[in-house]
Amino acid sequence: MMNNILLEIKDLEIDYGIVKAVKGVSMVVPKGSIVALLGANGAGKTSTIRSISGLTKVKSGKIIYNGVEIQNLPSYEIVKKGIMQSPEGRMILNGLTVEENLMVGAYSIKSVKEDGIKKKRKFLLQNNLEEVYSYFPILKERRKQQASTLSGGEQQMLAIGRALMGSPEFLLLDEPSLGLAPLIIKDIFNIIKKIKEDGRTILIVEQNAKQTLKIADYVYLLEVGKVKSHGKAKDILNDESLISTYLGSNN
Repeated sequence: MMNNILLEIKDLEIDYGIVKAVKGVSMVVPKGSIVALLGANGAGKTSTIRSISGLTKVKSGKIIYNGVEIQNLPSYEIVKKGIMQSPEGRMILNGLTVEENLMVGAYSIKSVKEDGIKKKRKFLLQNNLEEVYSYFPILKERRKQQASTLSGGEQQMLAIGRALMGSPEFLLLDEPSLGLAPLIIKDIFNIIKKIKEDGRTILIVEQNAKQTLKIADYVYLLEVGKVKSHGKAKDILNDESLISTYLGSNN
C-alpha cells in the first residue's frame, strides 16, 4: 500500500475552539485507488476531508500531495493542483440549469499546449462535459432544466459531475449516499467505481459502510478523531465484529 502514494497525511490535528475534532490522524492514499474513511457521526471524517481541500484549517500535522505539503493552502490553490471535492449535502445552485452548474466546476480550466497545438478552453470544456454525460446520461437529458427540479439522486450525480468538470486527478467525495434510496445508492456507487477504473484516485467519506467497502480498495476507521483500524477493504468487509464495533450494526 505504500507504493505510488498520491496523498499522505501525517499526525493531523484539527480543533474547533476547545473541541478536538481530529487527533493525530495519519493515512495514505495510493494512486489509482479508492480509499474509504468511515466512522460514526462525530468521528472526524468530514473535518479530515475538508482539510485536504482547504476548507478546514489544520492545527498541526502535514498533508502531502504529490510530494508537496498543502496543509492550509487556500482552496483555490488546492484545486489548481488537481484536487476537487463533491461536498456533503451536494450544495448545487438551484437557480442555475444543470449545465450551468457543471460549468461552475470548470472555472479553473485554462488553455494548454500539447504537442505544439493550442487547445482552446472551449474544447476542454466540451470534452469534460461529454465525459460527465457519459457517466450520468440523465444529466445530458436534463441539461437545460433548473437544478432545483432534479430528484435527490440526480442532484448527487450533478454534484459529482461538477467536481469532475475540473479534470481532477484526486476526487474527494463527502457522503455521496446521504438521503438517497437504496437503488439509487447502488447506481451512484457503481459509477464511482467506474470513475476510479478510468484512472482517477478517490477518497470517500461515508456512513453507508458496507456499500462503500464493496468498492473501496483500502479503508480507515475513525472513532472520536483517531484511526482505530485500517487495512484492505475486503478484509474489513468480512470482519463483522469490527464493523459492528466501530460503524454500528445497521451499516
